Amino acid sequence: MHKVLFSFAALLALSVAVAGPAVAEDPEFVMEVGTVAPSGSPWAAQLKRYKKEVQEATGGRLKVKLRLGRGNERSMARRVQMGSMQAFAGSVGGMSSIVREVNVIEAPYVFQNFAAADKALDNAEVTNQVKKVLSKRGLIFGIWAENGYRSYFSKQKIRKPEDMRGIRFRSQESLVHVETYEAFGATPVPIDNGNTLMSVQTGVVDGFDNTPLFAMAGSWYQGLKEGERHIFLSRHCYQPAILVYSKKWFETLPKDIQKIITDDLDRELTAWGREQVRKVEPVLLKNLKRYGYDIYDPPPEELAAFKAMQAGVPDRVAKEMGPAGVTLLKAIRNTM
Repeated sequence: MHKVLFSFAALLALSVAVAGPAVAEDPEFVMEVGTVAPSGSPWAAQLKRYKKEVQEATGGRLKVKLRLGRGNERSMARRVQMGSMQAFAGSVGGMSSIVREVNVIEAPYVFQNFAAADKALDNAEVTNQVKKVLSKRGLIFGIWAENGYRSYFSKQKIRKPEDMRGIRFRSQESLVHVETYEAFGATPVPIDNGNTLMSVQTGVVDGFDNTPLFAMAGSWYQGLKEGERHIFLSRHCYQPAILVYSKKWFETLPKDIQKIITDDLDRELTAWGREQVRKVEPVLLKNLKRYGYDIYDPPPEELAAFKAMQAGVPDRVAKEMGPAGVTLLKAIRNTM
């Protein structure tokens, strides 16, 4: 684990007590939760709180095993869908190949700010639409979490949309991320998160987009060479995270435990998790600057040109996802 992550965790007091009630040596049920979230991160802290709350609420009948820092989001989501793993915690984009409709959530500038994102995702109509598309693919909604707003990290300076042309960016393996890059004339190269750092280091790609938190947690920031480290704070994609369960496994649980891990989950846990992610970003940006990154925060008038070029992406992606995608995007917009 990179030492800087532990210093952030200590600085911001992100760790939580996880000792819940004694879990029986042979609990009735076990939930293995796979995630790329590394130990020491705010995501891990939220999952540890979740583990404590669930084990307390079930009186130790359900034991939660957190598998932190695991490899590939798409493969873990697929395992949960098939029933060989009980739960997955990761980005919405990480499961978009399975549940295509959720691509619309990560379309550029769908959410203008955190308040708009919170209002939409905490809205019953939006959440119910997400639950429906998940259920059709063998997944059960658990709780929202957050990665945050993604921005561009590249070896070239970016100041205007034209600067994006021809740059080879690592893209998340998600249709909406590919189309977002293509709207600028950039060249998206879909690469899983486990191979991104090497791809940046070896020049397969010239940059990537992600949150400062994930760039640090995954050590991706190390991939760009000194003197070629630039961040353009586009904040173009708000990326929520999500905890989902295998429907096959979920249906084997007693009704009372089903209710505890869905309806009875403390929604304050979502708000707490978001707070941990958001308050760490200023510290991360200061550290990235120390590591030689030129960080540019564009004023609204400059960002307007980027938004204009990407304006058609959300509706185009929604239509490609079919009626359920259009309905989900409409539900999100109705909250605004």
